[in-house]
Amino acid sequence: MAAIPYLKYENVGTALDWLAKSFGFTEQQRYAGPDGAVFHAEMTTPSGDLVYLAGPGEGYRSPRRLGEVTVMISLEVDDVDAQHALATAAGATVQMPPTDTPQGMRVCKVEDLEGHEWFFTKKITD
Repeated sequence: MAAIPYLKYENVGTALDWLAKSFGFTEQQRYAGPDGAVFHAEMTTPSGDLVYLAGPGEGYRSPRRLGEVTVMISLEVDDVDAQHALATAAGATVQMPPTDTPQGMRVCKVEDLEGHEWFFTKKITD
């Protein structure tokens, strides 16, 4: 069994490009309607995990427009500092710079273009 985040974005096409540039994700599938707007897409993280994206649908408000966090996604990475540098160079909003925690993790937290929060983590002690 695997858990796959399924995130809504106001503009899925823009989100696909942003996630590729900011987090190093790779687009796998893109489905657009007759109007050309992407309504579903699939990406993989650098470690091969899936992330689904969907168009907003009626009544959707992004976390940024809503003014509150609605989801936090945590991804294990090989190098938290490198992931942080990539994300911030592409314009991600830093919520927490790379930090070592008392639980033996190196973590950072950034916000994407619509306000979803992403944690990048690496276990540094056993």
